[in-house]
Amino acid sequence: MTEEKFSVQDAISSLWDKLDGWLDAIILKLPNLAVAILIIVVFYFIAKGLKKLSHKVLFKKVTDESIKQVLSKLIYAIVLLIGFFIALGVLQLDKVLTSVLAGAGVMGLAIGFALQGTLGNTVSGFMLSFQPKVRIGDFIDAQGNVGYVEEIDLRNVTLRQPDNDYVIVPNKIFAENSFINYSWTERGRVTVSCGVGYEDDLQKVEDLVVKIISENFEQRQNEGVEFFFTEFGDSSINFMVRFWITSQKPKPKYQAQHKAIKLIKKNFDEAGINIPFPIRTLDFGKNKLQMEPNHDD
Repeated sequence: MTEEKFSVQDAISSLWDKLDGWLDAIILKLPNLAVAILIIVVFYFIAKGLKKLSHKVLFKKVTDESIKQVLSKLIYAIVLLIGFFIALGVLQLDKVLTSVLAGAGVMGLAIGFALQGTLGNTVSGFMLSFQPKVRIGDFIDAQGNVGYVEEIDLRNVTLRQPDNDYVIVPNKIFAENSFINYSWTERGRVTVSCGVGYEDDLQKVEDLVVKIISENFEQRQNEGVEFFFTEFGDSSINFMVRFWITSQKPKPKYQAQHKAIKLIKKNFDEAGINIPFPIRTLDFGKNKLQMEPNHDD
């Protein structure tokens, strides 16, 4: 039995033959490759145009902006996929793709486990888009992430915070946890706290504050102004007043608090009601020094 010897020259010759065959195949496929690339480019622009058209015309009667966005993106993806399969057919790779897909079951399962977070966000995003719980423009608080909903896609919800920063929140946060949607209700409640001196007439204070708020902030039926004395403080008797305004967003609430504080201070000054300052006593051993602000009671 003769033993065949390994020849470097024969190996190199065999490699060059294979490369030459591949090069010939590529040259023969160049027209098909050019047509396939052209098809993908054409379908890309068709998909882009249909996405805009569907958002503005086809889904015009859909009132929820998030649903419009998701449906438009779905049309965009389907058209691109159609173009991709047509290009594979031109390259005569459709049978190869079918064989690959037929044997990709186990690999797909493994990838599914690896990307279960991403898939969960995608499913959650699709559910959110067809539920009125979160809409474009809503002001929400999702686990401490507070802001206006700018965009809902298949993975995340983009929030614009009151200071104009953007935060990206995974859709699973909304699907698996509680969140507050302030835009669901038209009216919101504002709370203002203050204190008065121990020497002041508490009934007079209550009547005056309720009158101030009622005259300057419209209260609808079954709402009204609520006034409560809350505690005996170190230097004052503290109270809180609650009233309603037509907004749940931060800026109108701050504006209402600002206005209410100015009105209370002005009317307290005119009525001779004292808003005490804290008093502190410093002990230096033998001598005690009492420090208090210089003000008129």
